[in-house]
Amino acid sequence: MSRLLAIDYGRKRCGIAVTDPLKICANGLTTVRTCDLMQFLKDYCARESVEKIIVGLPKQLNGADSESARYIEPFLKHLRREMPEMPIDRYDERFTSTLAHRAMLDGGLRRMARRDKELVDTIAAAIILNDYLSATQ
Repeated sequence: MSRLLAIDYGRKRCGIAVTDPLKICANGLTTVRTCDLMQFLKDYCARESVEKIIVGLPKQLNGADSESARYIEPFLKHLRREMPEMPIDRYDERFTSTLAHRAMLDGGLRRMARRDKELVDTIAAAIILNDYLSATQ
């Protein structure tokens, strides 16, 4: 049994989420500094069986790639070079940060906890992965 791993890519930090081995549900795993992301992925994939990596694709409302999409392309090239055997999918991440904030509100987190950008990134990665699971099943 292997997992799916999702990345909510950011210029400073990246939220990471993974599925359970049966690929039924996604859970936020952690937040990693962007400069440490490649090493984290290599280490995690060496410890756990990962079937595929899903990277959030930032889009505008009209469906075009957003301005921040240009920062993801160099990372994807590096990822493909460093882990050529790993399948990579991109998945629309529109509104995931907004949905993460909403989930934090609905979950009753206090204001200071809701300001934790690392937590927002981790929840956003879990939302990307849950949406991906729903779309592919």
